[in-house]
Amino acid sequence: MIARRALLGVLGTGALSVISSAIAQQRPPLPVIGFLSGRSPGATAHLLAAFHRGLADAGYVEGKNVAVEYRWAEGKSERLPAMAADLVRRNVAVISTAGGTAPVLAAKAATTKIPIVFNSGGDLVKLGVVASLRRPGGNVTGVGQFVVLLAAKRIEFLHELIVGITHVAMLVNPTHATADQEPALAQEAAHKLGLKLNVVGARNPSEIDAAFEALVRQRVGGLLVAADPFLDDRREQVVALAARHAIPAIYNWRDHVAAGGLISYGADLADAYRQAGIYTGRILKGANPAELPVMQPTKVHLVVNLKTAKSLGIVIPQSLQVRADEFIE
Repeated sequence: MIARRALLGVLGTGALSVISSAIAQQRPPLPVIGFLSGRSPGATAHLLAAFHRGLADAGYVEGKNVAVEYRWAEGKSERLPAMAADLVRRNVAVISTAGGTAPVLAAKAATTKIPIVFNSGGDLVKLGVVASLRRPGGNVTGVGQFVVLLAAKRIEFLHELIVGITHVAMLVNPTHATADQEPALAQEAAHKLGLKLNVVGARNPSEIDAAFEALVRQRVGGLLVAADPFLDDRREQVVALAARHAIPAIYNWRDHVAAGGLISYGADLADAYRQAGIYTGRILKGANPAELPVMQPTKVHLVVNLKTAKSLGIVIPQSLQVRADEFIE
């Protein structure tokens, strides 16, 4: 009797296993998002969390009802075309790009069918990414921060902040997709203010060190750091060098000021990632990217680090005090 019961128990367990396996096979596979970034995962952790919040707002949670394939170029844009092509071969449901303009250009070159949601700061119409901001057309839409177009305003802030400034510089990554566009806008603004502007390039960590040595020799009075995923990932190095050489610098993102940088002027980057997550979720639900207008920031933030200003001997003028959105002490 005992042996018979044991046999029935084994048969019962086996039957349940077969049923569970059959049910699992009947479940449709999770849709897959291809996440293509020009930055590195370590420096982007808080932004990636914001992207996932946006996905959750749209009803998607990684591992539960959606899967994500991550590709990180870590500031090396030459890696992006192969990464984009790999995601296309894997037939992901949507590609979400972040960390500069180069990722969306690579994704757009790799596919005209898979929907693409970008999170970029370049002039997307001028670069041919979308037909217009209101009706993007094709398979591409997303969130535009337009940080490149704010270069002129950042030059104005340096001029206003530093008394008697006559010579400024701009640190750029010459391999970045907007390496020509942003300096041109900054140069025009500097010329109008009677400032001399030098452009200094850096495409790896050692070249950043060399760039700051050049800035010291040139005796610049202020520095504008360009929008670029490589330079963003190296923010700790850039901020430390600016402090070591006592060079007042303005950045695109609050993250740099939180790390000890002097001042930043730009959109809320974390919110842009959240919005990109929402758009990605909407497309997974069937929305047509051609009909989703490019989202634009409704607010640009001016952030000042008072401790850094004090260490540089800079007194924040009243005109900037009343316009600043946040002071970090």
